[in-house]
Parts: sequence; C-alpha cells; structure tokens
Amino acid sequence: MEAGRGFPHLVQTVLDCTDARQLAEFYRQLLGFKYRPGDEPNADGKPEQPDWLVLRDTDGTNHLAFQLVEKLPKVTWPEGPIPQQLHLDLSVPTMDDFNAQHDRAMALGAKVLRDRSNDPQEPLRVYADPAGHPFCIFVSAH
Repeated sequence: MEAGRGFPHLVQTVLDCTDARQLAEFYRQLLGFKYRPGDEPNADGKPEQPDWLVLRDTDGTNHLAFQLVEKLPKVTWPEGPIPQQLHLDLSVPTMDDFNAQHDRAMALGAKVLRDRSNDPQEPLRVYADPAGHPFCIFVSAH
C-alpha cells in the first residue's frame, strides 16, 4: 500500500528534552537542517525556551522535533537501569567522513558511549547528544 492509502505518514521523530533550543541547535548543526519557519532563534538576543521546535531538511521535509519537558532521566545505556529506548542511526560513506563527523559531533557537545571504530565490518560510534539521547554514526555505502 502507498502512504496515505491505509498507512499513516511518518511526519517526524520527536525527542523530549529539558532545553529544546540547545538540542535543536545541536542537531541543526550536526545534520545541516534548518528550522521550520517561525522556529528560528530570536533575532533580538532575548532568552527563549520554546516548548516545541521542528527541524527540516533543505527540501522542507520535517525530520526531527523537540518537545520541552520538565524532567528527563538521563539514559544510562550501555550500563545501568535506564535503557536508550530510542536512538538515531546516521551513516557516512567513508572512514574520512566518519572521522570528520566524529570531530564535529564532539565539538558540538556529544559524548562517546561506545567506540567500535576499528570494526572491519561496520565501523561505528555511539554517542550521547547534549540531552543524553544516544545516536550512532557508522560507515555504510548507501
């Protein structure tokens, strides 16, 4: 069946967070997305704490949304009582890209949770974003 013919349409993935702007900025810079019109940061420099933000690709397709919550327990994966529950898989085509994206992710505030960069089958790193949500970057020739 085609989308719209018996199946719902996936609009976006929503991440809960205690600072929507900070997390949206992390993923905007990491993935090269742009804000949905009206979700851009205030131009006047006043502090803001929106309760909902959406990021789109350059074609205008929604991909990620950020929902403000009062509290959010930090994921303790790979060890501890709080599992990752959901994570994002991001791929790059080459090892050079893999290492460049590692440097970018770290500069943006990511934390390495697991490093399998020497795996000959699928080089992979698992990170936590600034809110603690896990995401992976791995090499895959799509």
